Amino acid sequence: MKKYFSLADVLVIATTFILFAAALFAKGFTNALLLEAGVLLVSVKIIMMNYKLSQTNKKILGKLEAIEKNINK
Repeated sequence: MKKYFSLADVLVIATTFILFAAALFAKGFTNALLLEAGVLLVSVKIIMMNYKLSQTNKKILGKLEAIEKNINK
């Protein structure tokens, strides 16, 4: 799991899910639940974007290191 999520990502997921569950029990199935579901989905989307960005950065750094090795030869 550490390969895909950082500690901050796991904390955001856990906190958001706990708050979502608390709102579900406090408010029940009302229109406010749609707002809470939206917040949950936005949090998940941000975490997915963060993972994709970290993977892209790793690829770019690898390519830059290869270019640097070729230049220094």
